[in-house]
Amino acid sequence: MAFSNEKLSDIVVVSAASTTDIVTVADNKKVFVKSIIAHNTSGVTTATSQVYVVPNGGSVADSTRLFDVTVEPSETVLIEPSFPIVLDATGDKISVGAKTATINTLVTGDKEA
Repeated sequence: MAFSNEKLSDIVVVSAASTTDIVTVADNKKVFVKSIIAHNTSGVTTATSQVYVVPNGGSVADSTRLFDVTVEPSETVLIEPSFPIVLDATGDKISVGAKTATINTLVTGDKEA
């Protein structure tokens, strides 16, 4: 089984008061999320950002939220779990929410070739 080490998404803009799907598994090809980078684009408003690990057929909810982080104005936060988050079924996904300010998000890791 071969893997490619790369960014799993382009920079995705998540507008305030919204949630966006960032990475979705296709064709049962395993995805290993190693880091999530969140940048608060506001120069004045503290942002909160949530990361959700949503199984195929599931939805963004408290039961699928894995991280809830505060990002100060114009700052960047690196979320780097001790072990990769494994997505392994078609339709499994990582979603990111932003509450009070826009968050730019980038996800890195490996995916099955």
